[in-house]
Amino acid sequence: MSKKVQIKVMDNGGFRVTGDVELIDMEGNPFPEKPAFSLCRCGKSLKMPYCDGSHKGMFDSCVRA
Repeated sequence: MSKKVQIKVMDNGGFRVTGDVELIDMEGNPFPEKPAFSLCRCGKSLKMPYCDGSHKGMFDSCVRA
């Protein structure tokens, strides 16, 4: 049984993704599978599409539903 996917918008940070999800690039190639990962929202990461913490102190976003 797969775990429900959850995407959490982190304050001043990336999108935290947990659960059974597959990340695919525009050409249909899968990224290595991970049980949890954070996706970059600021565009500063050197490990795109993953967040590497480069946003710290330079990105401001606190999204609320």
